[in-house]
Amino acid sequence: MRQGNFNIQAVVPLTPVVKYLIIANVVIWFFITVIIEPYFLQAPFFTRYFGLIPSLIVERFFIWQFLSYMFIHALSITHILFNMLLLWWLGSELEQRWGSRFFLVYYMVCGVGAGLLYTVFLTFYQLVVGGSSAWGVPVVGASGAVFGLLLAYGIIFGERIIHFMMIFPMKAKFFVMILAGIELVTVLNAGVGSDSNVANLAHLGGLVSGYIFLFFYTRFYMGRQGTGGTGKWRGRNLKLVVNNEPSKPKDPKFWN
Repeated sequence: MRQGNFNIQAVVPLTPVVKYLIIANVVIWFFITVIIEPYFLQAPFFTRYFGLIPSLIVERFFIWQFLSYMFIHALSITHILFNMLLLWWLGSELEQRWGSRFFLVYYMVCGVGAGLLYTVFLTFYQLVVGGSSAWGVPVVGASGAVFGLLLAYGIIFGERIIHFMMIFPMKAKFFVMILAGIELVTVLNAGVGSDSNVANLAHLGGLVSGYIFLFFYTRFYMGRQGTGGTGKWRGRNLKLVVNNEPSKPKDPKFWN
C-alpha cells in the first residue's frame, strides 16, 4: 500500500508497544510470507486465511481477519518497510504522549475499523453493482492502522513542520489533509471495487476510524471529567487527557 514520503525532524526513541508491534510484523512477514508460503506451501494459505477477504468474512464468517490482516504484508520489502518506518516515527511520539495502553487500543481500533469499513463498503458495492474482483482479493498490511496514526499525529502535532517528499515544508495538519484528499480522489476515480493493488479505501477507513474513536472518546472523557458526568458537549476545543503510566509524572496530554 502506498505511503506518502515525508520526514519528521525529531528522532524519537523506539517505545515499548511500537517495538513489539514492529517485531511481530517483521517476524511474521519474514517467516511466513518470505519463507513458508513460497517454499513450503502450494498456495498462499496464510494470506488467504489471515488476510482480509470480504467474501470470506461475509459468506463464511472469517471475522478474525479484521485483526489478523494487520500483521500480514505483501512479499515486496517496500510494503512492510514503509509501514514499519511510519509506525516508528508516528507511533513512538503518540505512545509517549498517550501512554502505552491507550496507544495500543487506538492502533487496534484504527486497524480493525479500517478493515470493517472496507468490508462494509465493498459488500454494499458488490450487492448493488456486482462484478468486483476486489470482493475476493485479500487486503494485507498495517496501512489502515498507520493512517489512523497519521490522523492523530496531524491533530496533536498539527503545527509541527514536516517535509513532504523531503523537500516541501508544511504543517503536519495540512499534510494529513492533503494525503486524505489524495486517497479520496483516488477512490472516486478508480471506484470502490477497483482492481488496484492499493487498498485506498482501507486507508480512508483508518482515517475515519481514528477520527470517530477520538471524537467520541473525547466527548465521553470530557463529559465525565469536566461536567460532573453529565456527558454534555463542551464545544469545538477538544482536549484528550490520557496518562496510563502510573509511574510517570501526571502531566496533561492534549488532543486539541
